[in-house]
Amino acid sequence: MMARLLSLNVGLPREIAWQGRMVRTAIWKQPVQGRRMARRLNIDGDGQGDLAGHGGEHRAVFVYQIESYHYWQSQLGRTDLAYGEFGENFTVEGLPDDEVCIGDRYHVGGALFEVTQPRVTCYRIGIRMNEPQMAALLVSHDRPGFYFRVLEEGEVEAGDEIVRVMQGPEGMTVSEVNALLYKPGHPADRLERALRVPALSTGWLVSFEALLQQARRPGAAMGGAGLARIARSPPAWAGFRPMLVTGKTGESDNVTSLQLEPADGRPLSAGLPGQFVVLRLRLAPDAPPLLRSYSLSGEPSETRYRISVKLSAGGAAGAYIADEVQPGDIIELTAPRGAFTLQPGDGPVVLLSAGVGATPVLAMLHALAAEKSTRQIWWLHGARNRREHAFADEVRALLKTMPRAHSHICYSVPGPGDRPGADFDARGHLGAPVLTELGVPHFADFYLCGPAAFMTDLSAGLDGCGVPSNRIHTEVFGAGPSLTPGVVATLRKPPHLPTGPAGSGPLVSFARSALNVRWAPRFQSLLELAEACDVPVRWSCRTGVCHNCETALIAGRVSYQVDPVDPPPADNVLICCSQPEADIVIDL
Repeated sequence: MMARLLSLNVGLPREIAWQGRMVRTAIWKQPVQGRRMARRLNIDGDGQGDLAGHGGEHRAVFVYQIESYHYWQSQLGRTDLAYGEFGENFTVEGLPDDEVCIGDRYHVGGALFEVTQPRVTCYRIGIRMNEPQMAALLVSHDRPGFYFRVLEEGEVEAGDEIVRVMQGPEGMTVSEVNALLYKPGHPADRLERALRVPALSTGWLVSFEALLQQARRPGAAMGGAGLARIARSPPAWAGFRPMLVTGKTGESDNVTSLQLEPADGRPLSAGLPGQFVVLRLRLAPDAPPLLRSYSLSGEPSETRYRISVKLSAGGAAGAYIADEVQPGDIIELTAPRGAFTLQPGDGPVVLLSAGVGATPVLAMLHALAAEKSTRQIWWLHGARNRREHAFADEVRALLKTMPRAHSHICYSVPGPGDRPGADFDARGHLGAPVLTELGVPHFADFYLCGPAAFMTDLSAGLDGCGVPSNRIHTEVFGAGPSLTPGVVATLRKPPHLPTGPAGSGPLVSFARSALNVRWAPRFQSLLELAEACDVPVRWSCRTGVCHNCETALIAGRVSYQVDPVDPPPADNVLICCSQPEADIVIDL
C-alpha cells in the first residue's frame, strides 16, 4: 500500500498554565488546507517552543501514523483524538515505526526528507492529551513517531503520496533505535550498528557512544547510561562511614584542612582525583544533621582522605569545622563520588581554579605528580591575596616534580607585602584573554572549579575561543543548574521549607541545598517536593523515561510509584517517579 500524507498540521508557540507555572509550547497543532512550503527548519506557519528539545535541522518535521491513532484510541478508550493530537506536522497513513529505518529518504510533494531520529519524549505530550503518563507510554508501547530532516525544500499538501527513494544504511528501524536508548538491554553490537548510521542526529549518537563505553566495562550497571548526566560508577560503600580526624591544618586565613582515617579500620576507596565526599555533621544531639559536599584535596589514597573547607560568613559547617572539630573527633562521610574526574590521556591538562575551588584540581595535580607525568600541565589559579592563597607552597613543590608544568597566579586585591613574581604573577582575575596571552593550547582538557561567576565567564570564554565542549570539565560546589524545559523563567528563590502543613514522614535531606524536609503525602514524587522547596532540579519527561532527573542517592531507600522504563543503578534515583521509604539523602 502506498503511504500517504493524510493531514498537514502546524502551530506556533504559546504559553499555557500548568501546575501553577507557565509553559511555552507549540504542541498544539491544527490541520491546514492547501500547499505549504517545507523548509530547512520547519513548515511555513509552524514553530517549536523549545528549540533545545524539539527544533533544529534534524527535527524539522515530526511524523505520526494514523495506525498509532487507532491503537491509542483502543488502549486509552478515547474517541476524541483529532489530527495533530500528538504534536505531529505530518499525520500519515503507512510508515510504521517498526518498518521505517533511520536514514530512509522519502519524496513528499515537492520536498525530499530523511528520517533522523525517534521522537524525544517529554512531559508536554501528557499536557496536550491530558494523560500524564503519555511520554512513558509512547516509549514502552514502541510507538514514538519520528522526525524528518528536509534535504530539499518544496511544497507539501494533505493527500500527497509518500515515496521512499532510499533505504537507510544498517536498516535499523525507528522502534529499534528508540528501544536501544530508552529500554533495558543495550547490546554492544547493536550500539555499534547505530553509531554507523550517518543520518542519526548528534544527540542520539552521543548517547549511544556513552552506552557503548559503559557496555564495554565488565560488570557495569547500564540503566539509562546514555541519558544520565551524572556519574554511573557505583560508590565503594553505601551511606555514611565513621572517620577519625587525625590532623587539622590551617591552609590560609579562611581554609582549614582535615585529615581523616577510617574509624572502623577497614580500607578506604582511593576514589578518583576530582571526586567529592558528603559529610554528615552533628552540631547538637537534637538538631538535624548538617550535610555538606567537599572535594578530596589530597593525593588519592586507600588509607586517608583530606578535605579542605572554606570559612564563609554565615557558613555553619565551615565555622564548626574551623572552631569545634579537633583531632580525635569522629565525622561521618560517604564514599567518593562524582563525574568531575581527571581523564586519562597524554594531551595537555589545564587546571583552572579560584579560591577554595582549587581543592578538586589540586587532587588532580597530586595524581599527575605521583605518576611523574610528562604531560604539558598548566596550573592557573586566582585568589584575593597571599593571606587567602591556600596550598601555595604545596602546589609549587608539586609543579617542580613535573618537567612540562606551568603556573600562573592572579591576585585580585594584593596585600601590601605580596610580592609580584614571587607570590603572584599578575593583578586581576583569570579569564580567557589571560589564557590566550599565556599561549595555553585550545586542544587541552580544561578543568574548572570556583565561584559561579568565575565558572560562567571562563566557560563562555573558552567556548568563544573554539575549545570543544567535551574538553571543558566543570565542578559546582552548590546546587547545579536547573533544567525545566518550556517553563517560563521566574525569579529564582533560595531553597526553603515548603509552604503548608509540615510533613511527618521520612526525612528528605537535599545535600547540596543544605535543606532537611519531612516527607508529606500531598507530594506525588521527590521531584514535586523539591519543586515546592525551590531546590534546583533537572527533568523533562516526568514519567521515568528520559533520566534527566537522575540523582545520586547518597543514603536511604526509595520506592517507585511508576516503574521506570529502564531503572537506574541502585545508588541513583529517578526523582520524578519515586518516594522515600525511609530517611534519605540525595545529591540536590
